[in-house]
Parts: sequence; structure tokens; C-alpha cells
Amino acid sequence: MEKANKRRGLITVAVVLSLIAFLGFSLVPILDSILKASQVQSRSTPTPTQTAQSADKQSELLQAQAKGYELVLQREPDNVTALRGLLQVRLELIGQGVGSIKDAIVPLSKLAALNPETTEYGILLAQAKERTNDREGAAQAYRSILASKPGEIKALQGLVNLLLVQQRPEAAIGLLQDTLKAAPGANLAKPGSIDTTSVQLILGQVYAVGKRYDEAIAIYDEAAKNNPKDFRPILAHAIVLKEQGKTDEAKTLFDKATELAPPNYKDQINQLASGTPSPSPAAEASPESTASPSPESTASPSPEPALPKP
Repeated sequence: MEKANKRRGLITVAVVLSLIAFLGFSLVPILDSILKASQVQSRSTPTPTQTAQSADKQSELLQAQAKGYELVLQREPDNVTALRGLLQVRLELIGQGVGSIKDAIVPLSKLAALNPETTEYGILLAQAKERTNDREGAAQAYRSILASKPGEIKALQGLVNLLLVQQRPEAAIGLLQDTLKAAPGANLAKPGSIDTTSVQLILGQVYAVGKRYDEAIAIYDEAAKNNPKDFRPILAHAIVLKEQGKTDEAKTLFDKATELAPPNYKDQINQLASGTPSPSPAAEASPESTASPSPESTASPSPEPALPKP
């Protein structure tokens, strides 16, 4: 029983602290968003019979489209338009329960190689490989992105999550610490290339999930000192205090975070403070605007999510 309670506490910390990172950038896997949208699109007919017929027709049409793209790619293997079309069709088929995630890996691998500057392809590839239990391949895809863009937050968070799943917290901490050490030079060469505050938030999250609360609080306090108008480190600190049972101290920080936060985040902070957090929506906040996320940053994924443009 004690072991179960300890595990439950660890899960609570992980779930609640994920909202901290959500407030700065998206944690919702791009792949899951696309597949969910495909499932929603396939449920629009009134009766079960009509639904089955419509789904079968749609699947046949999609499979025909996929064959068409495959024929184009036999002649022109680097045709980006055909690769994107094939990927979109295969993702829609997977969302309808036809095919598997493995079907998306080949076009994704090609698109990621042909468009290294479009990091969404690499992130989708890493998520697809992780879903097929190819963790080494997923890690390699994330590291490939970070090699040229060490401040790519989604890739960084994805690799950290992968390392934590593999029970390698020290590797995750080392990765984040190295990124923070490289930040001054990288930002001097290209301003804004590494969002130090967001990296600190992820590092604090790793510490907190491992119940290393003092280290988590220290990194959050450092982030708050460097960015006094950014509510996220204050909110993170408040959540850690609440997890430790220090409710009065936590309330003070929750109130301060609410005061600093843009209006579209205040309700979520109040829910966290009251102990009734709502499910994390799929935000797409820009890492470059951490102190004052735009209203668009909290929008849920579009019912028809677009793949990255070449």
C-alpha cells in the first residue's frame, strides 16, 4: 500500500507539473493531435449503417490516394508534395483505425531528411518511432533536431520525457544543464535561439518529479529572479510547495502568479491552486513570448491540422 501511495504521489507531481510547461509551450504530441482530428472527422454520419458505409468509402478513397502518391514517388522519390500527401493520407487512415503508425515512418523520415529546417517533421518522426517502441530511433530523431537547434523546446521536452520513461533522470538533467550552459553563447550568436526560462522550467520539472524539491525550487527561483514579470516560475514554485503540504506559502505564490499572468491563464492557475486542475489543452504557445503568451497560444488544435509547410 505504501509503495502504491508513493507511486500515486509521483504521478500526481508529474501530471500537475506538466501544466507548468504547457504554460510556455505545447506538450501535447503533434502526432496525437492529428490522429484525434482524423477520428473526429470520421464520426459525422447519423446511423451506424451509414457510418460503416461512409467509413468504408472514405477508407477506399484514401487508399486510392495513397497508391497514387506512391506511384509518383516511385518516379520522383524526393517529391516533397507527394511525400506530404502520402503522409497526410496515411495519418488519416491510421486515425480511422486502418493501418499502423509504422506506415507513417517512411514518408516522415524522408520529409525530415529533406527539410531539416522544418523541425515539426523530425518531432513527428520521433513521436511515431516512440509509439512503435523504437525508443532509440526516437531519441536519435530528437537529438538530430537538437544538434542544429539546441533550443528547440518541443524536441528538448520530447527527449527529456523519453529519458524519464527509460528511468534515466540523470541523463535528462545533464542534457538540460548542458543546454543552459550553452545558452549565453548561442543567444549571443543568434538572439533568442535558446529560451533559458523554458529550459529551466523543464529542469525544475525533472527535479520535482524525482522529489528533489529543493533543487526544483532553486531553479524556479533563479528563473523568477531573471524574469520577474514571468508568472511561470512562480507558479511552478507554488505547485511544488503545495505538493509538500505548504499550503499557506503556496497560496501566496499562486496569488502572485495569477496577478502576473495574462487573463487567458488566470482560471487555470486558480484551478491548480484549488486542487482541481482541468485537463491540459493543446496549446501552441510560442517559446519566444514566454512572459506574455498571446491569446492564440491557448487554442486547441484545428479540427483539420495542417502538416508543416515545406
